[in-house]
Amino acid sequence: MSGFVEKPEPIQVPGLVHLHTGKVRELYQNEAGDLVMVASDRISAFDWVLPTEIPDKGRVLTQLSLWWFDQLADLVPNHVLSTELPAGAPADWVGRTLVCKSLQMVPVECVARGYLTGSGLVEYNESRTVCGLALPEGLVDGSELPAPIFTPATKAAVGEHDENVSYEEVARQVGADTAARLRQATLAVYSRGRDIARERGIILADTKFEFGFDGDALVLADEVLTADSSRFWPADAWQPGRAQPSYDKQYVRDWLTSAESGWDRGSEQPPPALPQQVVDATRAKYVEAYERLTGTSWS
Repeated sequence: MSGFVEKPEPIQVPGLVHLHTGKVRELYQNEAGDLVMVASDRISAFDWVLPTEIPDKGRVLTQLSLWWFDQLADLVPNHVLSTELPAGAPADWVGRTLVCKSLQMVPVECVARGYLTGSGLVEYNESRTVCGLALPEGLVDGSELPAPIFTPATKAAVGEHDENVSYEEVARQVGADTAARLRQATLAVYSRGRDIARERGIILADTKFEFGFDGDALVLADEVLTADSSRFWPADAWQPGRAQPSYDKQYVRDWLTSAESGWDRGSEQPPPALPQQVVDATRAKYVEAYERLTGTSWS
């Protein structure tokens, strides 16, 4: 069992129809048929959306995505139409709201990996493959791969695990042409992001993208290259053979699995509220990643 510890009631705004509550985002549709995405300050861990929010997190994710969309504009179009606040929306939506094209979404999580860790490491240790792709012997947690790889996953509902699948399975589900376009776009965007991050002292270990179609055009959607959708590691602390320090919710995971939290991950009980020091440390990591990548201070 997992999902929301306390599922929020969506805010109702005149002229907007609420469509969906995700782990982080609320999705609406306006009268023109465009989507309105609002990034909350919710945080998830171990397939649970926690009862404690991280202040500014939704704004940081939104502003970082906008910065990245600008860096990637020559590679792939994106879904953003406007950052203008819909009439009647609450003031708290400022900085966390995107008006976006309504796309025909591709039901695949497009994951790119340049380094071995997480679920990829688990599979590698069992079979020397990741998503069916053979990798060389001798890799360890944090190893850089010989070249970035496309390791797709199926999209899961809130509270469920995305499931890694082979490229052949993606081609079977969405067609060979779409699968090839997804792989090409995913690796191109990852490579651009990796190079930009590296210049700023950050390793982009892996990341996931979502794409949709606007007619025949493949369009980058949702968030892009944020600490929620990517593993960012400080380059000066990178040391293969161990878990790497990271710019994400590792403080949250570490506290939840510590004796201090009193939570048994194997039970069906929801996780507890986070203490203030974990909230503050997690917020600081999100802000630090934003500042290092964009070169601007968060205010």
